[in-house]
Amino acid sequence: MPAQYTPPAHSDEIRVSFPQEHTMLLVINRPKALNAVSHTMTSSINDVLNWFNDEPSLWVVVITGQGRTFCAGADLVAWRQQTLVARHAEELERIADDHNGFASLSRRTMVKPIIAAVNGSAYGGGTEIVLNCDIVVASEEAVFLLPEVKHGVVAIQGGIPRLGKVAGHQRASEMLFTARPISAHEAYTHFGFVNKVVPKSQVLATALDFARQINLNSPDAIQSTKRALLLTRQKADVEDAVAAHVYSPEGKRSYLGDNMKEGLNAFVERRKPVWKNPAKL
Repeated sequence: MPAQYTPPAHSDEIRVSFPQEHTMLLVINRPKALNAVSHTMTSSINDVLNWFNDEPSLWVVVITGQGRTFCAGADLVAWRQQTLVARHAEELERIADDHNGFASLSRRTMVKPIIAAVNGSAYGGGTEIVLNCDIVVASEEAVFLLPEVKHGVVAIQGGIPRLGKVAGHQRASEMLFTARPISAHEAYTHFGFVNKVVPKSQVLATALDFARQINLNSPDAIQSTKRALLLTRQKADVEDAVAAHVYSPEGKRSYLGDNMKEGLNAFVERRKPVWKNPAKL
């Protein structure tokens, strides 16, 4: 771990490292439980991602799982025990108020790119995490599944609207209503939420290469561009999204910061630009 990075203390249910410049790798680390998400893990992910978001020199995060599974979703045994003592109305209120969503990832709004390196299968909340990532690299062996309706529950942590927007109503309905497993190839060709399918041995390297390609570009411009994509999900009208983007903190920073000047100067001078870390907003 580079000396300049000191992430907050976290449980051993996640691992954090910095494999290349400007990139953080977050590994879900409960392989014996198929990387099912616990409350402890959620708290650790939340703390680490909040720190990552405030660290100017870290520009991209890659998320993967330890072992043969990306993430098996919620720990249903623990969830059942919790629901036995909790009032369902209180649980719904908690979900509505938690804007980071399942594992502090499935609904998190962040202008820094998130890349999923799906090393193995993603079930339930694991698929909801994937659907909130910007770029998804999947193993040829990966399977995606939203099985909630089989258990009398609902994929309520952001997966339904995101799948509907990516895949379209009819294809999303197919996956959600049948609760059948979807192969990585289907997720790429039919449902549209996977960018690239590669052999399992190449998943992490491919995801890190995507991060490297992103980091060749201005971090101000990348974060402003992601803000525009986020606004596109929130605004029905294109002009409303454009106006909100122009006046967003990231939009203003991209035009007023040093990196735009550097990019234009480098183009004129026929050299590679040297980017600065974005100023804190």
